[in-house]
Amino acid sequence: CQAARVNAAGINYYFGDKERLYIETVKCAQRMQIERVPMPELAAGASGAERLPAFVTTMLTRMLEHETPWQSRLMMREILAPSTACQELVEEYFRPQFELLCEILRELAGELVADMVPEHELQQIAFSVVGQCVHYRVGNAIVTRLIPAEERAAHYQTRQLAEHVTRFTLAALRGWQSPGLALATAGSRAADETLAAGGAASCHTPTEANTAAR
Repeated sequence: CQAARVNAAGINYYFGDKERLYIETVKCAQRMQIERVPMPELAAGASGAERLPAFVTTMLTRMLEHETPWQSRLMMREILAPSTACQELVEEYFRPQFELLCEILRELAGELVADMVPEHELQQIAFSVVGQCVHYRVGNAIVTRLIPAEERAAHYQTRQLAEHVTRFTLAALRGWQSPGLALATAGSRAADETLAAGGAASCHTPTEANTAAR
């Protein structure tokens, strides 16, 4: 209270206790990030192929370009070590964004995938999209040590990362298979390769066979 130059009685009056003050501070930090980089307004009837890059670009921009020190540290701490504030943060901010992403992916799946993609798989795809974006924020220190500065400047700008995540996601949807079918296909392919290798090994000419015997 002294550092903020506010009266302790005022804190109790408006927030009730320190826990409520902390919860509102976390929510304020998230709200400030959203207000700095709002989701772009696309034309009515915009396709999933237009909405996905807009969503990914906005998410990466919030994480990489328009972060503020205390808000970013507070949000990362809350995500990595959730407190009582996390549930309200999820319901008021994260869930609406997650549902929007699932809606976009559901539309794209309807256009690109022959069979219906179950809801739990759509959610897993959505988490994969979010995970790719979050990696560049949480793992930034590792990325900067693995990739030279010149290469990062040339290929790791926000727009380029957004294009990569978008292309990766669309490619995954175009080749999507249910888990059972994907495993069966992989197993069949491995069996075919084994048979082909065995056939090639047995197809020696007589000269080759005699040479091998000697």
